[in-house]
Amino acid sequence: MEGVASGVPNLALHEPDDMTDLSHPPAQDAAPTADEPLLLVEREAALLRLTLNRPAQFNALSEQMLDALDEALRNAADDPHLRVIILGARGRAFCAGHDLKQMRAEPSLAYYQQLFARCSRLMMRIQQMPQVVIARVQGLATAAGCQLVGMCDLAVASDTARFAVSGINFGLFCATPSVALSRNLTRKQAFEMLVTGDFIDAAQAQSRGLINHAVPEAELDAAIDALCARILEKPVAALRAGKGLFYRQMEMGIEAAYQLAGQTMACNMMDECALEGVQAFIDKRSPAWKA
Repeated sequence: MEGVASGVPNLALHEPDDMTDLSHPPAQDAAPTADEPLLLVEREAALLRLTLNRPAQFNALSEQMLDALDEALRNAADDPHLRVIILGARGRAFCAGHDLKQMRAEPSLAYYQQLFARCSRLMMRIQQMPQVVIARVQGLATAAGCQLVGMCDLAVASDTARFAVSGINFGLFCATPSVALSRNLTRKQAFEMLVTGDFIDAAQAQSRGLINHAVPEAELDAAIDALCARILEKPVAALRAGKGLFYRQMEMGIEAAYQLAGQTMACNMMDECALEGVQAFIDKRSPAWKA
């Protein structure tokens, strides 16, 4: 269950030195109009940009936002021409976790179980996607928002971004965010964040393994574009097989992991992209992969 400890929900939490209640957004952040979707979807050839569009609510994961993001990912998974997905957000925060006001409106265990199960399915879908998913973190990422960063395949953040799983400060243990956190950071680093509620900055997030790169805010898009360009140069069949293998083998014992990896590599070697790539290496030329 998403952030449930003794039947208590994990909430979108604020920084200790910022007394702003994230359930009451600041007036200067403009909310989407009735005609503006909660999730912006932009397609650029083999690249898809998904942008959380609730800036006034710190891009909290309301039920509607969960549904919109899940639908967009399900549609993208079936697209054979799509290779990279960038998950970003508008406003001061990347994502502050679940929607507090919505959660407080129906304080029942059954409702929370259903909500957090839905969120967990979304988080798992990101890793089950055949495409590479990159988090574009321009601001604050807390609780389930930090979890969202951890579940993406890659993450690039502004050097002003901050990260936390602060539930413990309010008597809550960020249980399911701990699943993503412990699969990115070392055990002791992850556990320290979970039991202290402390924030870490982008440089610390990079050094601990939560994100790949921390760059100046003005260079964030350029850094992500450069990373995407390097991935888009690679053959789609190898990328898709490789991503699937990468996550499956991590949950296995070493012997089973090697068996699965060997089988995956053998099948990959029979694919046109590998045959062309190896022949190009032998011929000392650039490979001519099919799009």
